Amino acid sequence: MGIQDIIEGKKQWRAHVARVKALPPDYQIVYKEIQRYIFKVGPVDLLDGPLLSGIVDFFEEGVAADRGVLELIGDDVAAFCDDLIKDSRTYADVYQESITGESGKAGK
Repeated sequence: MGIQDIIEGKKQWRAHVARVKALPPDYQIVYKEIQRYIFKVGPVDLLDGPLLSGIVDFFEEGVAADRGVLELIGDDVAAFCDDLIKDSRTYADVYQESITGESGKAGK
């Protein structure tokens, strides 16, 4: 990764954060909880994928439709996040594989 990649990544992240800050306060709070949860248990390829920007897109559509954030995701933020990443390889999977000695194998 070169310096240009780092600079471009920072520009993209700042633009992403600006989109989040443009959301209504209740959406921002829920987004931050989702982000915290996903950063803790989320997919290994989080930075390479469109997950976070997709959530902001989803929230922007909800705002445009004049819907409350809990109408969109439900009352359980963790369950919403788990559903988003259910088919992704997570850091918990990597850890489990390191303990069992398996690599990339799905459950038996």
